[in-house]
Amino acid sequence: MGTSPATAGPRRSATARALALLAVGATALTAGTVTAQSGTAVAASAPAQAAFKLHPASEGHQDSKARTAPLSTSDCVTQIGIHCYSPLQYRTAYNLNPLYADGTTGKGRTIVIVDSFGSPTIQHDLETFDKQWGIPDTNVEVVKWGNVPPFDPNNADHTSWAGETTLDVEYAHAIAPGAHIVLVETGVSETEGTTGLPEMMSAEQSLIKQGKGDVITQSFGATEDTFPGFDKGDYKSLTDLRYAFKEAAAHNVTVLASSGDNGVTDDDLNSNLYTHKVNSWPSSDPLVTSVGGTELTLDNNGNRTAPDKVWHDAYGAGGGGTSAIFDRPWYQAGVANVVGDHRGTPDISMSAAVDGSAWTYESYDPKAVGWHLTGGTSEASPIFSGIVALADQRAGYRLGQINWRLYGLSMLPSQWSGIEDVTTGDNGWNNVPGYQATQGYDLASGLGTINGYNFVRALAGH
Repeated sequence: MGTSPATAGPRRSATARALALLAVGATALTAGTVTAQSGTAVAASAPAQAAFKLHPASEGHQDSKARTAPLSTSDCVTQIGIHCYSPLQYRTAYNLNPLYADGTTGKGRTIVIVDSFGSPTIQHDLETFDKQWGIPDTNVEVVKWGNVPPFDPNNADHTSWAGETTLDVEYAHAIAPGAHIVLVETGVSETEGTTGLPEMMSAEQSLIKQGKGDVITQSFGATEDTFPGFDKGDYKSLTDLRYAFKEAAAHNVTVLASSGDNGVTDDDLNSNLYTHKVNSWPSSDPLVTSVGGTELTLDNNGNRTAPDKVWHDAYGAGGGGTSAIFDRPWYQAGVANVVGDHRGTPDISMSAAVDGSAWTYESYDPKAVGWHLTGGTSEASPIFSGIVALADQRAGYRLGQINWRLYGLSMLPSQWSGIEDVTTGDNGWNNVPGYQATQGYDLASGLGTINGYNFVRALAGH
C-alpha cells in the first residue's frame, strides 16, 4: 500500500510531507522540504520510482536527515515542527511498564517480520537503538527467501525497504523485548497488483509449517482494485494468495497488516491515488487483523496531554473502509450497521502519525547514518505485534486469530477490555471524504486503541 514519494504529490503539504510510503505503513521524513514552522529541512522525496512499484508503507514518512542523537519531544516541536517519540514514551503511553515489571516481556514467543530486501545493518542498528533506550538486546534471526540481491545503498527501492525493516524490527522488539525476532527478507519488491506478494506469502507459509512464529506483522499492501481481473469481478489473482493466512489459521498464528497511509484511498497501477474510496490487501483479509493509525499527543515523559485521535495530519491519514472483495466476516456481525455486507477495516489502531513520529537508528546508507524519524501505519503494525506477543506469553499459548476476541472484548467496559475508544478525527485524503471517528466501532479507527496492561490481560483471558 505504499507509494513512491515522487508520485505522492497530492499527499504533500506546504509544510513538508517528507514521507516516502514504504509499503503500507511507514512515513519517513527526508531532507529537502522545509517546514513552515521552523524552516528546518525535514523531508524530500526519494528518487522517482518506476510505475507500478509498491513501496513499504513507511516510505515518504521518514526524516532523511540523520541526527547524532534523538531529540526530546519538546525540542522536536521547536526545531522540526512535529512531535517525536521514543520507545520509552510509547511504553508509558500504552501502560506497558506494569507488564514488564511482572515479567511479561514476550519471552518464549516469536514475531515474524516480512520485508523485501531487508537491511544489511539490522543487527547493529537494533543494538545501537537498544543501547540508547536501555532495552535488552536480542539476536535477529534473518531468513533470506529467494534470490535476495546484494544491498545497494544507491538503489532507492532497497533503501526504502531497509527503512521499513528497521522500523519494524526496532519497534516490535521495543514493545516485546523478550520475544524472538525472525526477519524474512524476500528478493522481489512488493508492488501494486501481485508482483512480490507470492514470494512473501510462500515465505510466510513455509515458516508457519516449520512452527516458526506466533505473530506475523506485515507493513505492506496492494490496493484491491489493482489485482488482475478486479475490473471484471474476477478476484482469483488475490484470493489465490490467501494460502499463507489459511495456514496461519490452521496453526493458530496471528497475522497483522498495516491499514495504509492514504486514508480511504490508495495507489493505482500508475502510483496515483484513486479519486474514490478503495481498500487494500492483506489488511482487508478477514483472516488478518487490520491495524490502523492514531495520533498521540505526549509530553517528554510519555504522558498524554490530549486524547488520541485518528491519524490525519499534513503527511497522511490512517487507512480504513470496506473491502470490495470480502464479505462481512462473522466476527463483525455486531458492527453490521457500520460495515454493511463487507469486511470493514481497521480492527484496532496504534500510533502512526508523522506529527508524532518514532525515533529509529539506521546505518544501511553510509550517507545517512544516525537517528531518523518515521511514522505511518507501518509503525502501528509492529507495535501491535509486540502487544500480541505479550498476550501470547501471558496466555501460555498462541492466541491465533484474535479478531473474534477483539470484537467480543469491545462489548465490555474499557477498564476490563483494555480497549479505549477513539472518537475524534477522520481519514479523508486526496479530496476523497473519509470516515469520522465516532463512539464505538468506526471505519477510521476500528474499535479504537488500547490500554496495554488491561488489554494484554484481557486478550490472554486473564
